[in-house]
Amino acid sequence: MIKRIVQVIYIFVGSTLGLVLFPLLDKLLKTEMPNILHNSYVQALSGAVIFFILSLWLVDPTVTFIKYIEEKLLKAPISMILFGSLGLVFGLILAFLISLPIDSIRLQYVSSIIQIVVTILLGYLGFQVGIKKREELLSLFTLSSRAAKKKTAEEQDTSLDIPAKILDTSVIIDGRIADICQTGFIEGTIVIPQFVLAELQYIADSSDTLKRNRGRRGLDILNRIQKELAMKVEIYEGDFEDVPEVDAKLVKLAKLKNGILVTNDFNLNKVSELQQIKVWNINDLANAIKPVVLPGEVLTAFVVKEGKEKLQGVAYLDDGTMIVVEDGKESIGKRVETVVTSVLQTSAGRMIFAKVK
Repeated sequence: MIKRIVQVIYIFVGSTLGLVLFPLLDKLLKTEMPNILHNSYVQALSGAVIFFILSLWLVDPTVTFIKYIEEKLLKAPISMILFGSLGLVFGLILAFLISLPIDSIRLQYVSSIIQIVVTILLGYLGFQVGIKKREELLSLFTLSSRAAKKKTAEEQDTSLDIPAKILDTSVIIDGRIADICQTGFIEGTIVIPQFVLAELQYIADSSDTLKRNRGRRGLDILNRIQKELAMKVEIYEGDFEDVPEVDAKLVKLAKLKNGILVTNDFNLNKVSELQQIKVWNINDLANAIKPVVLPGEVLTAFVVKEGKEKLQGVAYLDDGTMIVVEDGKESIGKRVETVVTSVLQTSAGRMIFAKVK
C-alpha cells in the first residue's frame, strides 16, 4: 500500500514540476517548442509520466527510508518528538519573520536562495534546541502547575521542603543505604534514575562473576528499599542523551531537581562539590560513627600482612579500620598491643598509624 502512495506522490510532484519547468525551459532555451507542449495539460501529463518512470527505480529506496524514519520515531521518547516539533515550528516562524525584509532585495534569485538557507538553518537549530533542552523546557512549562500543587500539599505535609535524595550506582551496590533508610535517618523521597537502573542491569548481565554478583546485589537492595521500607521511591524516567557518562548525568539531575546526591564514590563526591551540589557520602557517615581514636591510646590488633614501607605491618580493627604498625613486620600473624601515633581521616576512610608497645 505504501508503495502505491509513494508512486502517487511522485506522479503529483512530476505533474507540478511539468507545469513549472516547461515554461522555464522555453525561456532559457530561447527556441520554439512544439505547440502541443504549450498546453498546460500536456505539460502536467509529461511531467507525471517522466516521474512515474523514475518512481519504478526510486520507490523501493524511498519506502525503505520512510520505514527507517518511522522506526526511529517509534523508538524516540514522546517528549523528544513533542519538543523537537515545537522547536522546529518556532524556528520556521523566526525564519519567516527574518525573510520578510529579505523580500525587498531586488535580486530575485539571490533573495530566494537566502530565504531557503535561513529557513533550513533556523528550522534545524530550532529542532535541535527543542530536543536537547527538553528537560529544562518541560520543567519550565510545568513550573506553575507544580508550584500550585506544592502550595496545596505544603498545608498537609511539611516533608515537601525536604530535598530529594538521588542514589548513584556505587551506593546502591554497597547496600548500606538500605540499613540507613531503615533506621529513619533519611527523610524525603529517594530518587533512582533510569540510567542508573540500566547500568545496574548491565553489570548484572556481565560475564564476570564478581561484577554479576555486584549488579544483582544492587537490584536486590533497590527491591528491598522499594517494598520493605517506608520510603517514597521515585523512578526518574528522563535521560540526558547529550551527556554520555552516568556520573555527569547524576550531577545534571541533581542540579535540575535541586536534590542531594548520595554516593560513596570519592571522585563523584569531589566533582559534585566543585559544582556546588550537596553530597552525602556514606563513607563519611560510617567514619563519623566510628569510635574516636586519639594519639597515645593503646589498641590491640592482629597484624595480618607486611606494609608498603620497610618493617611496616598492617592490621585491622573489627570495624575494618586499617592500622599501619611501625616495626610490625616481625609480628605478622600475632596479636599485639600498639600505641596510636597519628590518625588520618579522609572521605575514602580512616587510617591509623601506630607502633608496637
